[in-house]
Amino acid sequence: MRGRSLGREFRWLWTSYTISAAGTWLALDAFPLIAILVLDAGPAQVSMLAAAGLAVGAAVAVPLGPWVEFRRKRPVMIAMDLVRFAALLSVPAAFALGGLTFVQLLVVSVIVAAAGIAFRAASGACLKQVVRPEDLLVANGRYESTTWTTTMLGPPLGGAAIGLFGPVTTVLADAVSYLLSAGAVRAIGGTEPEPARDGARKVRPGDLLEGWRYILTHPELRPLFFNTVLVRALILAAAPPLAVLMLGDLGFAPWQYGLAFGVPCIGGLVGSRLARPLVTRFGRRRVMLTAGTLRACWLLGLAFVGPGAAGLALVIAVEFGLITCMGVFTPVFATYRLERTTDDRVARTLSAWSVTDNAAVAALTALWGLLAGLTGPRPAIAVAGVLMLATPLLLPRRDAPPHALTQVRCGVSVGSDGEKGDSS
Repeated sequence: MRGRSLGREFRWLWTSYTISAAGTWLALDAFPLIAILVLDAGPAQVSMLAAAGLAVGAAVAVPLGPWVEFRRKRPVMIAMDLVRFAALLSVPAAFALGGLTFVQLLVVSVIVAAAGIAFRAASGACLKQVVRPEDLLVANGRYESTTWTTTMLGPPLGGAAIGLFGPVTTVLADAVSYLLSAGAVRAIGGTEPEPARDGARKVRPGDLLEGWRYILTHPELRPLFFNTVLVRALILAAAPPLAVLMLGDLGFAPWQYGLAFGVPCIGGLVGSRLARPLVTRFGRRRVMLTAGTLRACWLLGLAFVGPGAAGLALVIAVEFGLITCMGVFTPVFATYRLERTTDDRVARTLSAWSVTDNAAVAALTALWGLLAGLTGPRPAIAVAGVLMLATPLLLPRRDAPPHALTQVRCGVSVGSDGEKGDSS
């Protein structure tokens, strides 16, 4: 994967992704920390901030999928970056003026979540424009490597920055990252082709559901949709009970908790590097089924964590195994999904997927919070782990050839044979 050039356009798109990912992970949990340290918010308010931002942001984003579909994708990406920049910048500004409120944090979290869904939908469609079909797996592997690198480095650096410079420091850095990301998208240059329909076309009511309709009637995307949404929601729903178990009941120090989830991110880098060689040797369907099955086997192990060094080692081992499998699975899955989505439905499909992801995470996080309150954190983690064991049943079992689509690259159409033609 290393050293293989995917072209100038992809380099700038990847740069945009890298900058915004770095800002996002640097500012991980910044809003809950601000709510606690600055606004004296209690546990209920902090939980509401996390769940409501995802849920309401997903609802707001529903009409954005069709809106994105019928417009040029790069201007949409730039606009969403600038919206996130302005929204996040309002937090340190209000803090400096002494007017920061919990309601403002809630509104900003909703805006950022909704704009993020629209950006990802446009970005996925843009990726299909600037990368040839045979290079999609390489491109998604690089995205996955970037994700785990920033996940590993961002939170520790963000925590240090907050300790040295104050609670809103990382929010300011995150805001600036979106401004720089917009500049990188702008630097892609070239002439982006018109979308399949008139860019001024109004969104019809039926368009709002087209992404879900396409997913749920597609024999290969439908099981993959339920699988990935459920896996992500279960992993994230188990995270708060695990934090309570480790930091409360078992007495781990915060630095040990951070170490337990920082070190295993190396597995994501390893997995993303292995994805393409494994597909080349064993085939995409076998790799996706194997990695998708293996990633379901780890979560249950977290229910058995104990105190001391042995408990910490168990968490690191379990998380390393889980993240390595995810590092292999995710770029293969992302490529598979793009290949099986027609060009005129990419934005709506990805938007519907993201909206469902966020809504499921919000719902299961709230539900598992109640379950942990009733049964304790360890049983709640165990229930999530047991349910995870069933998720491989939802993986697609056959590998039909992808749609024979015309790909658009840098203002010219690229057919399945790789020959270029006039995009007009």
